[in-house]
Amino acid sequence: MKIVGVGCGPGMLTVEAATAIAGASLLYGSTRAIELARDVIPMGCETHVIADYRSLRSLPDHAVVLSTGDPMLAGLGYLPGEVIPGISSLQVAFARLKVPLARAAVISAHGKDHARAVAGAREEVVRGKVVFLVADPVFDVGALAAALPPGTRIAVCEDLGYQEERIALGTAAQPPVPRGDLYVVVVGEF
Repeated sequence: MKIVGVGCGPGMLTVEAATAIAGASLLYGSTRAIELARDVIPMGCETHVIADYRSLRSLPDHAVVLSTGDPMLAGLGYLPGEVIPGISSLQVAFARLKVPLARAAVISAHGKDHARAVAGAREEVVRGKVVFLVADPVFDVGALAAALPPGTRIAVCEDLGYQEERIALGTAAQPPVPRGDLYVVVVGEF
């Protein structure tokens, strides 16, 4: 099986990923991942929207599984098989904000305990790291801001790579508010 990162937005498919997808005869992915790879999916390729993520471990060896962004960043990289990386929201957000990746501390709050993620983010900020927080639609940026020193910078990065991309800047005292469901949060001194 191949787990292929399709990038976090349109036009962010790597040549290696495009080649793997173009050679697929059986492909699985979320609706969004399939749409991001649509131009390189070959005619006749049996394509399925993932309905049950637990069943992915039992796919045949020739299956290609698409993962939005990079499979190793809160993605499907835990599956058995070869992982082909993609351009992640971490890479795009830090590039847009001009923050070196070496300063990053990654925290996932996507489908996880948000209070624990907030506590972890605070700890990393206090250590001098710039936190990249993978959010989900119900993550409360206000609760994160309340846990941080008031001058801490916060960026809400939405729809990275899409035409409607938006990066809203603020501080813990005046945090930016997400407008949609597809966003990440960058926190710290940057």
